[in-house]
Amino acid sequence: MASTSRAGGVQGKIRQATSTICDDNQSLVAEIRKGIGRLKDIAVDLERDNQSQKAKELENAVLELIKAFEDCQRFSMVVNSVGDAYEPGPELTDFGKLFDNEMAKLGGNSSSVSQNHPLLRQFRQAIWDVHHHGQPMPGEEQEDIVMTSTQTSLLNVACPLSGKPVTELSSPVRGMDCKHVYEKQTILIYIRSKGGNAKCPIPGCPRVLHANGVICDPLLLCDIEELRSMNKQNVGPGGIEDVTELVDDDREEDD
Repeated sequence: MASTSRAGGVQGKIRQATSTICDDNQSLVAEIRKGIGRLKDIAVDLERDNQSQKAKELENAVLELIKAFEDCQRFSMVVNSVGDAYEPGPELTDFGKLFDNEMAKLGGNSSSVSQNHPLLRQFRQAIWDVHHHGQPMPGEEQEDIVMTSTQTSLLNVACPLSGKPVTELSSPVRGMDCKHVYEKQTILIYIRSKGGNAKCPIPGCPRVLHANGVICDPLLLCDIEELRSMNKQNVGPGGIEDVTELVDDDREEDD
């Protein structure tokens, strides 16, 4: 009995340790995302000053950051899997081997970045839009413009309870399970009104929310800032309309 209890305690500590590592790594991921955003802003300024070659040269740095971003995300997934897969046994666990096995399941680290990676497409689109707003980039169709200009890591662009765009929320939080975004005070009141266990108010989402399960994770503010930046870039013929349609879609789903 004591042995079982001891094993369970070790397993819990391992999972807590892997969770801490993942949280720390997510902070690094958020900083990488901010770096990509800053490079994009610098490239746009260079393009406005007709220094197109210098703007283009920044793409190599962006590619390196995107690769680091993907590697960090993959690392978090592997560490989390190690915590879930660990089971105490009679012999010492080879965590290096366990890590390698979990990494192999994900296919290891990629040596290159896809040319269709959303962050790379957004970088190129931002530069292109300086002088060619509303026109397809070479090799793209008209519908690709809408896809690229509205791509975001956020699953919803307005709080389902208050109706406010997420870019205007004073205290945004995100569900740890469903990843939907809400106004903090509004969602906490909603959760309390349901006795502490409330179904996510996004139509069709089956996840149950708890007060300690809605947080401002390291990437949330970064995601919101990216959306805010995209909204500014989309100001122009058809740009405002596209973003408004996204917000309207969210509100229609709430009715």
